[in-house]
Amino acid sequence: MEHAIIIGNGAAGITAARHLRSIEPQWRITVISGESKYHFSRPALMYIFMGHMRYADTKPFEDHIWEEERIDLVRDWVTEIDTDAATLKLHKGGTLPYDKLLLATGSKSNKFGWPGQDLRRVQGLYDLMDLHQLYENVKGTQHAVIVGGGLIGIEFGEMLHSCHIPVTFVVREKSYWDNVLPAEESAMVTRVIQEAGFQLHLETELKEIVDDGSGAACAVVTGRGERIEAQLVGLTAGVSPNIDLVRESKIETNRGILVDWGLRTNVPNVFAAGDCAEIVNEGDSRNLMQQVWYTGKMQGEIAAEAMAGRTVRYDPGIWYNSAKFLDLEYQTYGFVANRPQPGQINLWWEHSSDRKGLRLIYAESGEFVAMNIMGMRARHKVCESWIREKRSIDYVLDHLEDARFETEFSDRHEGEIVRALRSQMP
Repeated sequence: MEHAIIIGNGAAGITAARHLRSIEPQWRITVISGESKYHFSRPALMYIFMGHMRYADTKPFEDHIWEEERIDLVRDWVTEIDTDAATLKLHKGGTLPYDKLLLATGSKSNKFGWPGQDLRRVQGLYDLMDLHQLYENVKGTQHAVIVGGGLIGIEFGEMLHSCHIPVTFVVREKSYWDNVLPAEESAMVTRVIQEAGFQLHLETELKEIVDDGSGAACAVVTGRGERIEAQLVGLTAGVSPNIDLVRESKIETNRGILVDWGLRTNVPNVFAAGDCAEIVNEGDSRNLMQQVWYTGKMQGEIAAEAMAGRTVRYDPGIWYNSAKFLDLEYQTYGFVANRPQPGQINLWWEHSSDRKGLRLIYAESGEFVAMNIMGMRARHKVCESWIREKRSIDYVLDHLEDARFETEFSDRHEGEIVRALRSQMP
């Protein structure tokens, strides 16, 4: 009987475990995680902290299903992978042999060698350990500094704001998240953050974190020489693949764990999926890394089928993401670059409230390719179908109301949007 071991119980790892069980009813399947015994929704960490949810509410599955599906859960850290012997060494002692191994080790918060980055009261926000650390770090905190922008940064800020802790963001970009968002969307997000009472130090880099003399942070110093007092420093300058476990092994890595489009590594019977996986593209194309929840699930299914010996190829599909910047909702479909791309035409509408916006992007041939939605909601299936079916920009504008996903009595803007966008078309 084959023994499949999965390291990591996030979206990719758990999806793989359950899908593999449906394919191979007789295999022994083990999931190892030092973070938690049971799978939980990591994006819900902020809601646990803010008191909106309990940890138990973040578990998508009842605890009893793992025994029913005969998936063994091991609460431990893997400290070493011996690919020659096909065994794993565990932190608590002992080893586990495997026939198939899936690495689904996720991401970790970035650190860039800042002086003081390892002081007490300095932390990221990614996993349960970070959440437990935050409960302690907010005690006695009068002011906090968050270094870096993006989605994790704004969540961290909202969590601290719920504790009535003033927050200053130190962001190197000219506008919040403008390395990802186009200028208009980034400006809207920046206004929302400032209007909520956060301090934004834009075009500012961290120089060092100051030690209070006891090994804990007490302030930061920026590249401009400004000192900002802070008893808590959040490091949210992005995340990177968590590949520490495999660095000393024969498994090849670059930014992430290198895999082919079947999520196979260079070592036989070893696979990788989710945030830690870097899919090697043929030719000069950049390798593919996707670090969002739904792609983790998709890769988990493909990895399970590959482990079972099936010939499969991962299809990333149409890119999609959604988030909230405080009370500002954001959706994106297709690839929207932060700067206009050659051969593409951008159309942008913004409501007079400065809290709603829509960007449509189409090729010079007229084919609709991508969109950003700010402060409104749209129907996922409709927006995705426009891209998948290669609809024209005229078709999208004529059928814009089909994507409407708002409450019955909310304001309607489709007419205004269509008139404004058509007036911009060459």
